[in-house]
Amino acid sequence: MKLATYRSESRDGRLIVVSRNLQRAVDASDIAPDLLSALEHWEVAAPLLQQRYEALNADPPGAGFSFEVDSCAAPLPRPSQWIDGSDFPNHGHWVCKALGIPALASAAPLMYQGGTDDMRGATQDLILPDESLDIDLEGEVVAVLGDVPMGVSEEDATKHIKLLMLANDCSLRALQAQEMQSGFGMIRAKPSTSFSPVAVSLDEVKPWWIQNRLHRKMQVHRNGEWIGNPDASLMKRGFGPLIAHAAYTRRLRAGTLLGSGTVSGPDDFAGSAAIAEIRGMEIEKHGEARTPYLRFGERVRIEMLDDEGQSIFGAIDQRIARQFPGGVV
Repeated sequence: MKLATYRSESRDGRLIVVSRNLQRAVDASDIAPDLLSALEHWEVAAPLLQQRYEALNADPPGAGFSFEVDSCAAPLPRPSQWIDGSDFPNHGHWVCKALGIPALASAAPLMYQGGTDDMRGATQDLILPDESLDIDLEGEVVAVLGDVPMGVSEEDATKHIKLLMLANDCSLRALQAQEMQSGFGMIRAKPSTSFSPVAVSLDEVKPWWIQNRLHRKMQVHRNGEWIGNPDASLMKRGFGPLIAHAAYTRRLRAGTLLGSGTVSGPDDFAGSAAIAEIRGMEIEKHGEARTPYLRFGERVRIEMLDDEGQSIFGAIDQRIARQFPGGVV
């Protein structure tokens, strides 16, 4: 099934069910008022949501109402927490090269706990204070978790994945090197994260869900120009070890989001899902970075397609905007 959240008077929005082709939708707030409530009562809510999804896809084209991406909040506007891994070693190598810092080396999964104060919808502006902070995009796959017990095994961990979605985990590279080397987590270098309009259940991606990772390529564009289609299957560990790592000393509450890290691979022809990677490669090849970071007014698009070229999660398609005291420009 495919689920989304329409903005409403509630900060948690209103839960809707979206058709497989992302054209139609029906209200689901009678089953659960919002996605977090559905996740907290998943055993009851999921079968009812699945029934409504099947009925929506079986009905004539006029069933429900037109799905409007611009009406979407993040699928989980207020998740229980946002934990981000870094499970693509190629990404870490080139970003460290771009930032001029030593490569991170750890036998354990790399992970930090991000902020959840201002999760952005797929077409909402990404609002930031200054271009000089070196604004970068980062395309990721995100697992939406149910309740996870403390000490869960790697083998059992993925049983707690209820949905998947995409993210633009924006980074401010001018602040990142300092925070990464401080020994504490990143705060200022990690502003609002943006998410695909739709979260999908694992059965929707069953042909491509292999070894606890998604075997699809991510399509990334900047101002309409292609910059990469890296393969999300190239995770080093997959989601099982990441979930088990996060739950080693505590349980994870339903509604936790866990990111894969920026999708990346060693194939130069696949491009990148982050500008810092491109700059790191340029430094290696030319002795200097040539590709600029994002500027105000530019647009970022992140998407994943099925075998027929149809969007699976819908697209993150957003503008980079500047925050002024009087508003946004």
